[in-house]
Amino acid sequence: MPRMTGGKLLADTVHGYGISHVFFMPYIAPRALMEMEYLGIKRVQTHGEKAAAYMADAYARVKRAPGLCMAQSVGAVNLAAGLQDAWLSCAPVVAITGREWQGHQLRHAYQEVDHMAPFSAVTDYSAYVARPEELSHHLRQAFRAATSGTPRPTHLDLQGIDGGGVVNVEADLEVVVEEQFAALPPFRPVADQESINAALGLLARAQKPVIVAGGGLTASDGRAELIALAEKLSIPVATALNAKAMFPAEHPLAVGLPGSYSRACANQIVCEADLLFYIGSHTGGQLTNNYSIPPPGGAVIQLDINPEEIGRNYAISVGLHGDARATLRQMLATAEAAPARSEWIAWVQERVSNWWDEEDRHYSSDEIPMRPERLCKELSEQLPADAILVSDTGHSGVWTGAMLDLRHPTQSYIRCSGSLGWGLPAAMGAKCAAPARPVLCFTGDGGIWYHIAELETAVRCGINTVTLVNNNHSLNQERDGVEAIYGGTTSGSDELWLFEDTDFAAIAESFGCLGLTVTKPSEIGAALERAFAAERPVVIDVKTTVEGIAPRAWSP
Repeated sequence: MPRMTGGKLLADTVHGYGISHVFFMPYIAPRALMEMEYLGIKRVQTHGEKAAAYMADAYARVKRAPGLCMAQSVGAVNLAAGLQDAWLSCAPVVAITGREWQGHQLRHAYQEVDHMAPFSAVTDYSAYVARPEELSHHLRQAFRAATSGTPRPTHLDLQGIDGGGVVNVEADLEVVVEEQFAALPPFRPVADQESINAALGLLARAQKPVIVAGGGLTASDGRAELIALAEKLSIPVATALNAKAMFPAEHPLAVGLPGSYSRACANQIVCEADLLFYIGSHTGGQLTNNYSIPPPGGAVIQLDINPEEIGRNYAISVGLHGDARATLRQMLATAEAAPARSEWIAWVQERVSNWWDEEDRHYSSDEIPMRPERLCKELSEQLPADAILVSDTGHSGVWTGAMLDLRHPTQSYIRCSGSLGWGLPAAMGAKCAAPARPVLCFTGDGGIWYHIAELETAVRCGINTVTLVNNNHSLNQERDGVEAIYGGTTSGSDELWLFEDTDFAAIAESFGCLGLTVTKPSEIGAALERAFAAERPVVIDVKTTVEGIAPRAWSP
């Protein structure tokens, strides 16, 4: 075996797995970072560990391959907090941290706390690496665990505050790369034929079936197969936020998004169904509006690559253990075309049409300040055909999920699964994964404040994203709850959700970005055109009404 440092082994290995960018907060493994530079890996130094984790999360989801983030010992728990989103969104992120020397453990070492407990909550595999001879084994396992089954983050804790006990030490080491685990999914198992036949039999007999597609279908790249099966069997399709791009918004079988960030019509249709077919969905609380959409007790088919998810939240009639795309292909090969179900499809289309009619007063509104629904209308019509839309959580997730349609099959959508403020750094990670594609972050003024310092990172590293701020100078999603406690609008209640109006275009310019301000719907198209043509990061400050509050999700 050749003699090399642990840093060179680390760099050569992650390069072999196709890592093109590393997101990190110093001071961590500088010898490995030097070796990565020699290999052409782009090093993105952030202003906070959570931002580094968010970038790696979005990078992994857009690339459908592992992402990499790193932090020194004192920042390790901050990095673990940032991995919450990658855990919730099922993203294959490999996190590397430094760890206080073993001889200093349990002795009140400066700035040291236990790393294993925080990382155990947000990773599928977390290991302590004491010597460079142990690194290759644990790296391979980290990539295997991150990509296999349900993708999840993994973590390696290297000896030394900056990992120096591993990366700075020479040893006889061998670089081993298992290329099968360099992209999602590494395995494509197909559900057994007996279960497929049982599922197809239920679908054929159902009078009012609905397919609900989840993020597992996105990870499997099964869009074409989903469309083909829905058309062959005449089944309406609802999509989770993580599968928003997996079914055409204007398709006659499209239902929209059910759950808590949803369209009322989608919740109504899911509750009316006599059979639900969940594909790559863990049927979590957001998709089901806390397990009320649909109510328990109905007939359910569930297809998932992770058998532990099948039947977790809803008792199943048939479970299908397999990769979404591969199993749908087998179902297509086996299934016979179903009856048109014209009455059921007409009922579904009527509900969708009625919902749009009800929302049109805001969706087509010309009022100033602008309605967020109208902003979504303009974005639906004017986003580039190959755009990646990155959505923050809260109202950003509601508006982009329910009101913003993707009109082109080459558009993509990823969204925050947990922490407000994820959107800005996540968009940067998405851009690193797909540098040739336009990337738009949709966030609010409440969201951009979290990691606004990363605009400097974007300028310094040449990561030319477009950040659109739905600026209503507030956290107005909180308003109703706060005012219910106070009994109305008072000076005290205002302090809990209102901000001063801020000029984010001017702030962006101070960082070296292009800053644009939009006050009218008619200005959005020109602003987007200018933003995507700019050769630097851009912030578009869109002034919207503080009255733009999403309605509560429909429940039975």
